[in-house]
Amino acid sequence: MNPAPLASATSARPAMPAAPSPAAEVVNEFLRLIMLPDPVSASRYTAPGMRIVFTGKRAMREPAECTKFNAGRYKWVKKRIERTDVVLASPEELERGETVVYSIGSLYGEWPDGRPFEGNRYVDRYVVTNGLITQMDVWNDSAEWMLVHAGLVAP
Repeated sequence: MNPAPLASATSARPAMPAAPSPAAEVVNEFLRLIMLPDPVSASRYTAPGMRIVFTGKRAMREPAECTKFNAGRYKWVKKRIERTDVVLASPEELERGETVVYSIGSLYGEWPDGRPFEGNRYVDRYVVTNGLITQMDVWNDSAEWMLVHAGLVAP
């Protein structure tokens, strides 16, 4: 009896795109709502005791605090999501029901003085536990852009 032939690289089928992750869908819908801004509806996707850390280590506990912070920093702001990445969970994270999701893209909008901006990079990291966001970490280039505009650093 001859063993079955091994598949060659040229005969392998292309990988099918992965089905959307439920955790990624939670994050994308949360972001859609928070950018409206509708922090009350966005709260439906967050767990009690959620931990939020914005740029500059600003700690927050609920989406309404994010909206208030953004209202003080921008006349208005939106996210252009370029991709949403779900990270392979460790056995410990799986046991706790956690999924780590990154949202990567850029911000666009207006500064408080009415100057428009776009292309302001951001990375958000979310921990989704049993379908609800339990942790949100936010990083973006806004502070750098403000320093350049103030003439404190070279572009």
